[in-house]
Amino acid sequence: MFLGFPQTKTYFNHFDLSHGSTDVQTHGGKVLGALVQAAKHLDNLEESLSKLSDLHAYNLRVDPGNFHMLSHSILVVLASHFPADFDAATHAALDKFLSVVSHILTSKYR
Repeated sequence: MFLGFPQTKTYFNHFDLSHGSTDVQTHGGKVLGALVQAAKHLDNLEESLSKLSDLHAYNLRVDPGNFHMLSHSILVVLASHFPADFDAATHAALDKFLSVVSHILTSKYR
């Protein structure tokens, strides 16, 4: 994401953003962990993501457009690393899931 969308680096000026850095791996683990938790609570995503939405909207004040860029980056990485498993149905399902998560995370900006 930082290479494809360099404007997203502004939120991480205190990170070592080099490829494979501990900072990038740690934050990536947090992001993917949050997505796993969201997937476990599909029946109540809004409640599941409420604290994370508050954090990004009120404390971190992340540009809501960055969630779309992150979703795109996740899809590209998964497609490039798992081409045999990343068929059209998988792509559509993950895109829908990430879109819903992004919508919920940005809902408190309104």
